[in-house]
Amino acid sequence: MYDESHYRDEHVVPRGATQASLPYSGAPESEQFFSLREALRTVEKRLWAIALVTLLCVGASVGFSLLQTPVYVASTKILVGQDTGGDQQANLAGSVEGLQQLTQTMVEAINSRPVADAVIRRLEVQTTPRTLLDNLTIEQIGETQFIQLSYEDTDPERASSVVNAVADVASERISQASTGASNLTATVWERATVPSAPVRPDPVRNGLLALGLGLMLGMGMVFLLEYLDDSWRSPEEVERVSGMPMFGVIPNFEEAKSRQERY
Repeated sequence: MYDESHYRDEHVVPRGATQASLPYSGAPESEQFFSLREALRTVEKRLWAIALVTLLCVGASVGFSLLQTPVYVASTKILVGQDTGGDQQANLAGSVEGLQQLTQTMVEAINSRPVADAVIRRLEVQTTPRTLLDNLTIEQIGETQFIQLSYEDTDPERASSVVNAVADVASERISQASTGASNLTATVWERATVPSAPVRPDPVRNGLLALGLGLMLGMGMVFLLEYLDDSWRSPEEVERVSGMPMFGVIPNFEEAKSRQERY
């Protein structure tokens, strides 16, 4: 018996033919393949633009870093303790936790105007107490009894001398103020040395960051230009967009027309 539906199905999709062998397929896998291929083709076609944007970003970052004034940081450490006067059992049981709490109080005491004024008078530096304290960083190291002082300056020797002077002044003032039963001490445990390299700017680090940023900006600009360009650039793209197979391509006869116009 003649089956018209069977005949029609066989002629629309021949037996043995796979979906990949058909001239057009709307399967998601095929669309993803073409999207990835077109993306790679777009990047390859406009690779010069990506390289140009990246070079501009890296050059601007490195150039700006080299024009900045180098900043150096010198650091020293102070150990906060307690003089028990020879009585080894007087405060060993509960003084450690108490000293850790007092250490944070001493951090605030060091970061004060009287200490800054005393350092300026001792070193005779041309600065203000406010500027000195702004460039000074004071922090307790974890839960220990150590206090770390760091001072940043454009002159490495001045940075070292200022932070050492702050440590000396703070040690003297804390020892003078802690008379009586508490008898707290602040000892300069580690003196600062002259830093050999600046902490900023860092041209290498800035250049690497600019490299990543330039690549992202370049890729974004390339895909934006490709999105704004609504022209068809290949027969395959025409087939993919229209969903219809292509039977032929008409060549461009502009050169032939120009020759005819001469005559």
